[in-house]
Amino acid sequence: MKNREIIKTGQNVIKSEALALSKLARSIDENFVKAVHLLSHIEGRAIVTGIGKSGLIGRKIAATLSSCGTPSMFLHPVEAGHGDLGMIVKNDVIIAVSYSGNTKEIIPILDFVKRIGIKLIGITGNKNSKLAKYSDILLEAKVDQEAEPDNVVPTSSSTAALAIGDALAITLMNIKNFDRHDFASFHPRGELGKKLLKVKNLMHKGQQVPSVQPDTPMTQVLKEMTEKQLGVTCVVDMNGRLEGIITDGDLRRKMQDFGKDVFNKTAKECMTPKPLAVDKEALATEALNIMESNKITSLLIQNKEGKIEGIIHLHDLWRTEMF
Repeated sequence: MKNREIIKTGQNVIKSEALALSKLARSIDENFVKAVHLLSHIEGRAIVTGIGKSGLIGRKIAATLSSCGTPSMFLHPVEAGHGDLGMIVKNDVIIAVSYSGNTKEIIPILDFVKRIGIKLIGITGNKNSKLAKYSDILLEAKVDQEAEPDNVVPTSSSTAALAIGDALAITLMNIKNFDRHDFASFHPRGELGKKLLKVKNLMHKGQQVPSVQPDTPMTQVLKEMTEKQLGVTCVVDMNGRLEGIITDGDLRRKMQDFGKDVFNKTAKECMTPKPLAVDKEALATEALNIMESNKITSLLIQNKEGKIEGIIHLHDLWRTEMF
């Protein structure tokens, strides 16, 4: 197979699946609305089941729902028949994925679901199947053609089922006002969670924050900087509002300017006024960008009233391994 043919084959597969998804988008109807409303008011969990390729898609749907604020789990239909049906309770909703809709491993679960009165959402390409007839809400994921010549390998059909799962999850996110910060709380150890970490989760606060007043002698300023070990101290007024900052670099420059007389100066005489600061709700990535752009190693955290709430050091960001 020549390189040109390889490229063409890859392009055709993607085009075929894209066409299937385009048609699927036009088929979204009131049944999708009903499914969203059902899942948005769920008191238990969304239990997703399927086998083979549909099972793999089901696992992904369950994972996406859970990470987007809708508690969910995957139930293997074979294991369900050997005791795992006990995982299902009456407040749950079942989402069954089967393109044919007649998968023999799925049917026993449907019987059990109907017997105990649990709502069933079916995702299938066959509206005349057993799954379709059992379903309280049917989401049809029919495609005209798989993305391979013999129309056998699940490609466009599995992509269609996956897309319906994603559509459910994102729509539910919007209904619940589930934003990127909520998403981050569910991904504390992943790359996404690192990118969405807030400054308030990493900053030093309270007694950890080096702080002096404008009339503090530089001898005491040096002591504060040494004890807090952040290479910096903020200068605040009697009400805790930020007036300036003194860094190790400031201290060296003032010693060059004044020599030993620097220790006869006050913090106000040596500080840099109006230092850079961010709000505690800012993303850690934003703080990192500010530090890198301005070639600084510490950044102050200031509220809307101008008061200091904390400080974040470059080392605090390094520990997150976000870069």
